[in-house]
Amino acid sequence: MMQIDQRILLVGTELERFNRLACILEFLGEQVDFVSIDELANLTQGHRFRAIVVEQSSAMIESLKSTISQLPWQPFIALSADENIDASNIVGFISDPVTYPQLTEFLHFCQVFGQAKRTEVPTSVNQTKLFRSLVGRSEGINQVRHMISQVAGSDATVLILGQSGTGKEVVARNIHYLSERRTGPFIPVNCGAIPPELLESELFGHEKGSFTGAITARKGRFELAEGGTLFLDEIGDMPLQMQVKLLRVLQERVFERVGGSKTLKTDVRVVAATHRNLEEMINDNTFREDLYYRLNVFPIEMPSLQERQEDIPLLLQELVARVFNEGRGKVRFTQRAIDSLKEHSWAGNVRELSNLVERLTILLPGGLVDVNDLPLKYRHIDVPEYQVEVSEEQAERDALAAIFNDDEPVEIPESRFPSELPPEGVNLKDLLAELEIDMIRQALDHQDSVVARAAEMLGIRRTTLVEKMRKYGLSKE
Repeated sequence: MMQIDQRILLVGTELERFNRLACILEFLGEQVDFVSIDELANLTQGHRFRAIVVEQSSAMIESLKSTISQLPWQPFIALSADENIDASNIVGFISDPVTYPQLTEFLHFCQVFGQAKRTEVPTSVNQTKLFRSLVGRSEGINQVRHMISQVAGSDATVLILGQSGTGKEVVARNIHYLSERRTGPFIPVNCGAIPPELLESELFGHEKGSFTGAITARKGRFELAEGGTLFLDEIGDMPLQMQVKLLRVLQERVFERVGGSKTLKTDVRVVAATHRNLEEMINDNTFREDLYYRLNVFPIEMPSLQERQEDIPLLLQELVARVFNEGRGKVRFTQRAIDSLKEHSWAGNVRELSNLVERLTILLPGGLVDVNDLPLKYRHIDVPEYQVEVSEEQAERDALAAIFNDDEPVEIPESRFPSELPPEGVNLKDLLAELEIDMIRQALDHQDSVVARAAEMLGIRRTTLVEKMRKYGLSKE
């Protein structure tokens, strides 16, 4: 069986150029090895690599043509030269200077090429880079990867613990696809999303006429997962009466459909997950102790995003790439924005970060996100906002436009501002300034002098409000 190797091989003699390329690839988190054209033939027997980058030198051109033609399942990237090799498995030609967009695009092409050739190259048990959601170099995520690699080859029941949004289902899918059951189905069930009275039928199926509405017999999730993996998400939300029946299936590997009398055998690996503290639930008599120990054969604790904040730059890179590959635009982040996001508490973990990336992609398609472009609760670094210089006449025109074009006109107290223009006229500049001062004071009063909330109430940025307060000599008090 051919095996998948996630390394990128660099083949050639231009060491200085290849060293620069290797630095960029390693910065992107790729594994890189240098090999000679003679070593390449031996390495590629029984393997497919993530990519092979080759140098098109005149001394190597004939050997390369022969090697590339003999490896139709292997994606290649060629360094540009006057003479280009014509082969369908060369996905692109790198030209100097190497750019990040160019390189990541070609690596994506290699990934797509590998997926298209999947029927010719079966997935290996040693494949470890399956889901981008497990990216990161923190100690916590490295420990999770290590535990997955240890347990995947067995049929042991796994209990995945961790907060909501940390990626527990991603871990379950990795365990499945790295196991001997990878050719079987992966069936997820959210125990908390199914009404208690229907959960037994969902898991074990039912016979025709077993209850009102059962007009035909139906297989349950255990039958659908036969030979594969059943993922029981939010197992802590399973009712006690169902916990007893699940325990019997785990112990005896048999069950009956609802309304049926025939005993069915099952060959299913069970992976469970929960964000709850099951030991506390045992003390509260809401979770069975015997089921807990049957599930907790091999526990894996998913770290929260707050515990692995050093992974946020890599996660942002992967989440942006995912949204971009789905055709929904692309954003980039300044270092200040990334530093601010690393200071956030992330109650929603990776799911919250993913939602933020999608939101910013909609708001700033193709844009560069800085601190002040982030939603208010993600701004943990106080950075002055860039202000465009506007003439005094333009500022007055903008202020008038804001007053007369607003869908909800500002209420101006009649005692201070005339409802009609008096015969002697008014000083418009002073009147607008007085109006602005009055609105700022009211907003600060309403928001207990919290400048950020007052700015939201006025529909302006916090830094803009701070500048106006400084201009008019206003303080929070």
